Amino acid sequence: MTVSPHNTGSMKKPRTTEEFRDRLVGERHLFTNRMLEAGAWVLDNQRVVALETLAVMAKTSQLNPSIFVRLAKAMGFDGFSDMQRLFREPLHNAYPASLSERISHSQGNELVADPSDITAMGQSFCRANSASLAHLGSRLAELPLDEAMEIILAARTVHVIGLDRSFPVASYLSYALRRARCQAIQISGTGSTPGDQIDVMQPGDLLISISFPPYALATIEATAQARAANIPVLAITDTPVSPITEAAALVLSVDDAELHGFRSLTAVMSLVQTLAIGLAYRRSGAGELDLDLINA
Repeated sequence: MTVSPHNTGSMKKPRTTEEFRDRLVGERHLFTNRMLEAGAWVLDNQRVVALETLAVMAKTSQLNPSIFVRLAKAMGFDGFSDMQRLFREPLHNAYPASLSERISHSQGNELVADPSDITAMGQSFCRANSASLAHLGSRLAELPLDEAMEIILAARTVHVIGLDRSFPVASYLSYALRRARCQAIQISGTGSTPGDQIDVMQPGDLLISISFPPYALATIEATAQARAANIPVLAITDTPVSPITEAAALVLSVDDAELHGFRSLTAVMSLVQTLAIGLAYRRSGAGELDLDLINA
């Protein structure tokens, strides 16, 4: 029987945070977009959920408190307090501390009192970027990097889309893939719409879609268009329930720090560089590439 977000009374509540995440990702069609947004925030801020009040959560997340209550009900809990008890269990064995717990930044200790002090501002960004890299390094083993390299190598042509603040990441990844002897095309929307560029994709192609909050609408639409054409998607984004992950073949989630309204690209750049270098070494091992000639 299909269960809608408004008819979840028979659903058994998850017993662990892992089950919570698996249900949110695997049964995302049961939840509204706002519930998915709240669920992603809950998974990224488990200590806050466990220890703080609903009012504090709402203020921190900038989400209406009622959405957390509706999420709890949709998950099969009696209410928010029942869901909160799940996150009060020892949870950091299942999930590393979220980036927001590892960095005190905007609205916290990293806030620079005097914005005219460029040195202090730079030091603040350096601390945030260092924490981003440490957070990525602590969870690299959890990411399906080998599987990502396999589907890239198997693709006829790799198309890469990332717009707005994700544009530099897409640009670098496209370049690095070509240096690793992968046929790669960046979808930039220059001279035509991203949708027009998606239209020319062929069976055997792969779309790498890159997007972070606030998600670029054109990227979301292009990703959905590729998915409708049965083009496999490798999503690089901040959470498994972001708008570009639905029906994705693989998801690589990475969370960069955000300070003073600017999102760092340090961790995601390190991730795509890892992919490109890994691919180059595989090509080299197969005798298809001389690493000394890459110069990327």
